[in-house]
Amino acid sequence: MRILIGIDWSDEAFAAVEQVGLLYRPDEVIFVHGVDLGMLNSPLVAGAVNLQGYDEWRQALTESGRMAGERCRTLLPAEIPSIRTLCDIQHPATFILDSAATVKPDLIATGTHDRSRMMELFAGSVSHRIVLHATVPTLIVKGKARPVTCVLMAVEGREDATRLQTWLMSHPFKNPVAVTILSVLAPVHNISEQLMVGLGDWSEQSKRDAEQVVQDTALALASPQFSVSTEVRPGDPVTAICEMGKSYDLIVVSSHGRKGFNRFMLGSVSDGIVHRANCSVLLVR
Repeated sequence: MRILIGIDWSDEAFAAVEQVGLLYRPDEVIFVHGVDLGMLNSPLVAGAVNLQGYDEWRQALTESGRMAGERCRTLLPAEIPSIRTLCDIQHPATFILDSAATVKPDLIATGTHDRSRMMELFAGSVSHRIVLHATVPTLIVKGKARPVTCVLMAVEGREDATRLQTWLMSHPFKNPVAVTILSVLAPVHNISEQLMVGLGDWSEQSKRDAEQVVQDTALALASPQFSVSTEVRPGDPVTAICEMGKSYDLIVVSSHGRKGFNRFMLGSVSDGIVHRANCSVLLVR
């Protein structure tokens, strides 16, 4: 398993590295450290403003990235076969995404400062940009690293459940975990009286379908690696998942691919969970 981790000198980055070491047994870890100088990223601009010592400054920043990589190396188990660091002077999120396109990791991991969604829209955030634009599964680490013994796997339909089940089985956790497979049935709003006819039967059928999905997924996932339970409950998906997730070490959920401003304006269950959950979140794509 190849894991790419975005790093800097923050506690959040160090927590992401430690969490990866607690969660997986990777074959390769790639640290990616980018430094954004804004307009001064370009040597031509720096020359135009007559910035003295520009080349030495860039070299010092690159060396700082390598040192951060060495610091992060000490946070991982010594038995990982390959650990390397990539450093460059460019926006961290851009460098992480470009590096991922090149090295093709199984997983991207990053810490988060937990900004509000409005702040992220206008001020930007490395983890937010990765959540929006990454094309591979992404681990968003919140708070301090901790052992993962109980996982909440939130599913939305059979296709969604199969995607999560397949990924978890092909990328096993380091240690056995207890998994709760949860399906949340969202309420139906603003229904006319004409459409209300038969809604009760439809609602009961939806519940039976959801129960069948979580039970089938539990049967497929059950193994020495996973002890599995299931739950189906009504409610707003983001609220219900985040509330239940307070008792878990990790939430696993699918991302359905809505991008950019449309995702922000229209909303997304996975995006809402990333912002509101108290624990780390694994987005499977």
